[in-house]
Amino acid sequence: MKSVVIEGQPRTDMGKKAARDLRSQGQVLGVIYGGKEEIHFSAPVMAFRGLVYTPEFLIAEIKVDGKSYRTVLKDKQFDVVTDALNHIDFLELVEGRKVVANLPLNFHGQSEGVKAGGRLVIKMKSLKVRTLPENLVASIDVDITNLELNGNIRVEDVKIDNVELMNPARQPIASVVMTRALRQAETEEKKGK
Repeated sequence: MKSVVIEGQPRTDMGKKAARDLRSQGQVLGVIYGGKEEIHFSAPVMAFRGLVYTPEFLIAEIKVDGKSYRTVLKDKQFDVVTDALNHIDFLELVEGRKVVANLPLNFHGQSEGVKAGGRLVIKMKSLKVRTLPENLVASIDVDITNLELNGNIRVEDVKIDNVELMNPARQPIASVVMTRALRQAETEEKKGK
């Protein structure tokens, strides 16, 4: 699984003025929780670019004060006016303790319904899962080859070992709908008989 390395400096002053000063210097405030203690740090905004602006699920290797922490991104906050990254939260991966994460879906295959003239509609781009850190994967593969016209693939159809899916089981993640042209052709065919 891919990971991103972020070099951070520990934060000692936690007030609003100190936060404002760090942000004015192009720093993003961050916190790592879920381990033995919370670690407050700051890092340059460019260090987070590869982690925040990607659809991929990545592990963040954060180095603060000579120590390294394996984490996953939990939350990010942007400035309402400038849309600049203000604050970011990470969850430390602790061996033996389950973690909740959003894993992206990777659709592959040529759907039978699309071959028949339908249109593939992707309804979900990621699934919320709970698993141990060693079972985390970069993405969940979903085969749509057997997806028929007017058919759905639901959360319950996705099978992945050692991972608990948190989304409702009956929620559709992809479907093939009939196109207007196909519907019109069927109507004309019925009129012609």
